[in-house]
Amino acid sequence: MRILLIQKTGMSLFILACAILIAMLFINKYELSNSQLEKALSKNDYSKAAKYLTSILNKEYTSSITFNADLEKSLDRANQKIKNTFKISDSNLERSMASFSNENITFNNDLIKLPNDSINNYKKEKLQSYTSWMNGKTFETKAALKEELQGTVQNINGSIVSNLGFDNYKINTLKLSITRAANSTPIRKNPMIWLCLTIGLGILGALLYILPKLRLLPGIKNDGVFHSSHTSRGWLGYSIGIALILFYILLYWYPEYMTNWMLMVDPVSKTLNGGPASQWFFYGLLYTLAIIVMGVRMFIKYRHSKYHLARTSSVIFFQTAFAFLIPEILILLHQPSMDLKNIWPLNYTFFFDYNIENLINSGGLGLFMLVWGIVLVLIAVPVITYFYGKRWYCSWVCGCGGLAETLGDPYRQLSDKSLKAWKIERWMVHGVLAFAVIMTIGTLYTYFSGSGSLLGLDTYYIRSVYGFLIGSVFAGVVGVGFYPVMGSRVWCRFGCPLAAYLGIIQRFKSRFRITTNGGQCISCGNCSTYCEMGIDVRWYAQREQNIVRASCVGCGVCASVCPRGVLKLENDDPGNRFEKPIVISKEKIEITN
Repeated sequence: MRILLIQKTGMSLFILACAILIAMLFINKYELSNSQLEKALSKNDYSKAAKYLTSILNKEYTSSITFNADLEKSLDRANQKIKNTFKISDSNLERSMASFSNENITFNNDLIKLPNDSINNYKKEKLQSYTSWMNGKTFETKAALKEELQGTVQNINGSIVSNLGFDNYKINTLKLSITRAANSTPIRKNPMIWLCLTIGLGILGALLYILPKLRLLPGIKNDGVFHSSHTSRGWLGYSIGIALILFYILLYWYPEYMTNWMLMVDPVSKTLNGGPASQWFFYGLLYTLAIIVMGVRMFIKYRHSKYHLARTSSVIFFQTAFAFLIPEILILLHQPSMDLKNIWPLNYTFFFDYNIENLINSGGLGLFMLVWGIVLVLIAVPVITYFYGKRWYCSWVCGCGGLAETLGDPYRQLSDKSLKAWKIERWMVHGVLAFAVIMTIGTLYTYFSGSGSLLGLDTYYIRSVYGFLIGSVFAGVVGVGFYPVMGSRVWCRFGCPLAAYLGIIQRFKSRFRITTNGGQCISCGNCSTYCEMGIDVRWYAQREQNIVRASCVGCGVCASVCPRGVLKLENDDPGNRFEKPIVISKEKIEITN
């Protein structure tokens, strides 16, 4: 009775902490002074933005929605004014062509003439820059030249906002910086109190709920897992899923509404990296703590298995040290920051031009990181996967896998085991890998050639589409938000390009397999039920087949929940992995003799 009371108290504290955390989003007070604006922005941004933001200066707001709406309107007005001021009009175009003859024109952009003032000098400079390739080209008439130049003018006018004003990315960045600067809530004054009332109280509540489980026998128990509204796609599971989805939408696209959360963790951020917290620091801290706290649950649940104790310790270590602490400390030391365990193509920005330039220009440590990343992709991944399968990364190192194994463990039984899901999985995950490869080829082509187009495709557009669809929507919103609906490895199964790369090697050239002793199988189905990767393990066990699947992450839970010791994780001669090979075709899946 006392233990049940402790657990109920823990759950009550955890719910209270979550409620306070959500309530913080609605504690709003904003007042922006000119000095705060100057301090929040870079010198260049301040010089461009200050004169357009006077309407919101020294004005008190009690709604973050209203404040950000007025801020965005001010920046939009600034963009419109800048565009109207610097756009090349028809009269400008006519005047710039005045020096050219009417017929048989040999183009020379030095003949472009406009009045000598700052605005017209900008227009003249852009016209000359954009038309340098036309020098020496002949035009029969002035009308033909004008037609050619009109397309150039359209391109110049289309780039004014990004060059002189505030494009969407810059507006989002400015909104976050200015919202932080204007925030005058009690959270800014006493961040540690709020940190204790939310994250601190949440950790205490979770541990009070988890630790009493030590009195239970270790291992998975079929004690109503499919009757709980939390773990069987009930109202509570859907509610948690919706909350996670909304969190990721805020994180990726509306971080200016999370400023209270960032201010709350400022003391931690300043200790680790010397600067204020961004939304990514807040997320990294929350992510790491979730893995640690739910890792404690894993330790208790699987304390009978050295394998699970070791791999849980491993994912906690790599997430805490490599993904969170080391990158933050590197920032404090003014060094290039990188999660050293994050491998391309999961780290899809690794070969982006800005990242390569940053690493090359950062001296010895930056060059080491560049070489390290390339070595991981080309040597470490295939070699280690050959010996140990993809489990060395997906179940022992990866942060995405670490969150799935710890926070997502209550939902592992929800993965779809159907043949249809398997077919969709294979097409989707390898399609994402192909997308990542094409994007990276285009990115490297742009870096080395200077051209932003490859085979008629805009390489910058390709990378932006990949970042939005795969890096944000799939990896975050769907990958974690769908835990309570589709199981804990949605991203790993259907979207992770690195999992696809590792899986190809594991499937065809690896020593890893799960062996089966089908004569002992009693068809209880535990192995299939708790396979988070959607593998129907029992199907293989009944046929005494080794389980050699590209998707298997070698978590070992299937072997742990088997009451008869039918399954065993092994690394052995890759030549005898397929005792009865499975042939997969469009029409059917069959076993060959």
